[in-house]
Amino acid sequence: MVRLDFIQLEHEMGKRETLERAEALNQGLMDIGRASKASEVSIKMIRHYEAIGLLNKVARTFANYRVYGPNDVHVLRFIRRARKLGFSVEDIRELLSLWQNKSRSSVSVKKVAGKHIEDLKRRIGELQAMVDTLEHLTRHCHGDHRPDCPILDDLSSAR
Repeated sequence: MVRLDFIQLEHEMGKRETLERAEALNQGLMDIGRASKASEVSIKMIRHYEAIGLLNKVARTFANYRVYGPNDVHVLRFIRRARKLGFSVEDIRELLSLWQNKSRSSVSVKKVAGKHIEDLKRRIGELQAMVDTLEHLTRHCHGDHRPDCPILDDLSSAR
């Protein structure tokens, strides 16, 4: 017995329509694999973003497979870009909310970005201090047959 996949779509007027999977795909919807390729976000991360609420719950077929529209892919690309810039999940949640609110002021967006810039600068400073410490330690390590090693001495000291 052949079972067809169906999808329930809710239109702007609140009307529900059941479509065959093939018809849904013809209307521009895509399965999770295609959405992953189109957004360059892994399938695992798409599911994760939906689970934590960054991506709204998407439509599902009668067989309970997820299907994504162009707007879902756009949101996934937004999330991917924000993650590449190092924004936290909470910052991305706020940025998505601001992005989707067409009456927002840009000052709110700038505030989130400015806070992130300060955090990045702080982290860069911490990383530079680590580099400086390790460079100092490696300059003072003979790197020969002797067991004395300032690197290991530093790591074993209580700080």
